[in-house]
Amino acid sequence: MVVTYRKSGVDVEGADSWLARMRVLVQSTHGPGIMPDRGQFAGLFKMSAVGMRRPILVASTDGVGTKLKVAQLVGLHESIGIDAVAMNVNDILVYGAKPLFFLDYLAVGHLQPALMSQLLRGIVRGCRQSGCVLLGGETAEMPGVYSKGEYDIAGFCVGAVEQEKLLDGKRVRAGDVVIGLASNGVHANGFSLVRRALTRTQLKSYSRQLLAPTRIYVQPILKALRTIPIRAMAHITGGGLSRRLPSLVKATPGLAVRLLKESWRVPSIFQVIQAAGGISWEEMLATFNMGIGMALVCPPKESSRLVRAMGHDRIAAWPIATIEREV
Repeated sequence: MVVTYRKSGVDVEGADSWLARMRVLVQSTHGPGIMPDRGQFAGLFKMSAVGMRRPILVASTDGVGTKLKVAQLVGLHESIGIDAVAMNVNDILVYGAKPLFFLDYLAVGHLQPALMSQLLRGIVRGCRQSGCVLLGGETAEMPGVYSKGEYDIAGFCVGAVEQEKLLDGKRVRAGDVVIGLASNGVHANGFSLVRRALTRTQLKSYSRQLLAPTRIYVQPILKALRTIPIRAMAHITGGGLSRRLPSLVKATPGLAVRLLKESWRVPSIFQVIQAAGGISWEEMLATFNMGIGMALVCPPKESSRLVRAMGHDRIAAWPIATIEREV
C-alpha cells in the first residue's frame, strides 16, 4: 500500500478549496492597514493606518472553553465563532484599546466544511461588530486527536490605545461608581459547572440560551470614552463577578469594591443552573457573570450619563457597586 498524507487523514487540497470559497467572506472585514501577504502564513498590518501619535499595543489570546461541548451536542456553531472574537476584543477593551486585527486557530479531526463555515461566519460577524480585521488564521486537521464532530477554537487579538488614554486603573477614587453592563447570558465562562449541573436533556432544552454569543462591547464603550471619564474597566469572565470586580482597584491600594446586591437584573438561565445543581449564591457569583458582562468605573456625577449612553446602544446598565476605602 502506498501511504500518502491524504490517506493518513489530512486533506490539504480540501482545506485549500474550502479556504478559497471563504476568501470573500474574510475579506469583507478588511480595511485600512491591510497589506498583501503573498500567500504566506502570516498577516501584515500597517500601523501608520491607526492614526495614533504614541500607540500602546494591547494583545490578548483566549478560547471558548467547554461551551464547545454544548454547541457540538446540538450542532449550532456560529455563535461560538462570535465568542472566540468577543473573549479577546473585550479583554483588550478594558485598557481603552481599539481592536486592530484578529487571528483564529481552528483544529478539527477531519475537514467538516459545513461546521467550519458556521464558525467562520461567526468569527467574521464578531470582527465586524468590533471593527477589527480578520488578518489570518490556521485551520489544523488533526486525525486521531479530535473525534468526528469535535473541534477546538481559539483566537488572538491586537489593539492599540494612545499612551495618555491608557486605562491603567490609577485614576480610580473612593466614591466612584461601578456601572454594570448587561451580558447576553452565560457568555463563554463557567461551562464546566454548567455541564455538571444540567443533564444532557436540560443542556439541549436550554441550548439557545446557553449558546447566546458573548456580547461585544467595543463600539459602545469606545464611543462613550470620547465624552465620559471612564476610569477603569473589567471584563467579567475567567472567575465570575465577585472575582473580577476587585481588579478595578488593583492599581489603587487602600480601595475596595462594595457590591450592591439585587441592583441589576439576573437572567433566568442562571436561576435554572443554580437550582439544577444546588449551587450556592456565593459559588454562582464566583463562577459566572450573573448578568454583568462588563464593569465600568466612573465619577458619581457621570454615572447617569453613562447608563443613558449604553441605553442608546441598547445595552441595559445599572450602578452595581461603589468604590470605598478599605476599613
